[in-house]
Amino acid sequence: MNFATTALPSPVRVGLVGLSARGGWAPRSHLPALTALDGYALRALSASSGASARAAGEKYGVPLAFGSTEELVRSDEVDLVVVSVRVPLHREVILAALGAGKAVLSEWPLGNGLAEAEELAAAADRAGVRTFAGLQARSAPAVRYVRDLVADGYVGEVLSTSLVASGRRWGAVFDPGGEYLLDRANGGTMLTIPFGHTIDAVTMVLGEFTEVSATLATRRPVVREESTGRAAPMTADDQIAVSGRLAGGAVVSAHFRAGLSRGTNFHWEINGTAGDLVVTGDSGHLQQAALTVRGARGAEVSVAELPVPARHFDVRALDGVRGLPSYNVGAQYAQIHADLTQGTAHAPDFAHAARRQGLLDAIERSAATGARISL
Repeated sequence: MNFATTALPSPVRVGLVGLSARGGWAPRSHLPALTALDGYALRALSASSGASARAAGEKYGVPLAFGSTEELVRSDEVDLVVVSVRVPLHREVILAALGAGKAVLSEWPLGNGLAEAEELAAAADRAGVRTFAGLQARSAPAVRYVRDLVADGYVGEVLSTSLVASGRRWGAVFDPGGEYLLDRANGGTMLTIPFGHTIDAVTMVLGEFTEVSATLATRRPVVREESTGRAAPMTADDQIAVSGRLAGGAVVSAHFRAGLSRGTNFHWEINGTAGDLVVTGDSGHLQQAALTVRGARGAEVSVAELPVPARHFDVRALDGVRGLPSYNVGAQYAQIHADLTQGTAHAPDFAHAARRQGLLDAIERSAATGARISL
């Protein structure tokens, strides 16, 4: 596809599927990001019913409120369809948008499993439209800084990388709105959401996996609702231990634990022949965690903080939401705007998302068979 010949004019008119008056992820992330950025106009939303759509439209000041996805994707007022609904609903919404010839930004994970992700990537290729996957951890200023440090030789040749993190959810208790995440069949698990976001950023910094071995377990098969104490079954894995090798030969070790730890909730080390980098944060959700970068090299004997340079906070319109989940979402929206209006290819697309879900599928196959999987 020649992206330059399919460029859209600015402002890009957005239709948001999943913006609810009751709250949720879209009002906390997509809405403030789109409001802050020049070059976008939130023109439409859709919800599960006409009444729900009207309530959201009135609350957020969105002019077009549709009671069905089909109405939204067919609207001449929409250039980019943003999919911010639960994972099991992604396929239906995305196929409708692609069928209408609209550009699509889908939340991560793209599909409910690898087969669905590959189906959606193939459908996007046939439709010939621009697509984007919400893997915004790679847009985080601290992650981009670490990528540059590694590329500039701060640690020398990368020998290994190790990561330990907490998934925040999937612990002993769950909030009332999060019960669907407990069922691995729904596709919104600790493996697909925080681990998937984080490992995508790791590969952006250090390169792709060439082989992987994994152990997955559900150590708490029964958990309780936070407000009522009601017991509910959990089939999603709450322990993820992955080892492998990257294309450059570096050895990887990553362990995600459910809930939060009283000790370490995010610690990522990159060890090389000339130095070491350490990234710490408040949870394993790298796409929204508060991160600190430290490093040491040469004769230095202990790591010291490396403040993230101002050049990595390059979207000045987002200064008002620094430190909030909407910042990294907005940073990715800025990349998407350039891609849509200038024909560039900065943001990850559906093909990238399908490849990343291929890595998660390999992890699951390794855990199920006990075999090391080559990629």
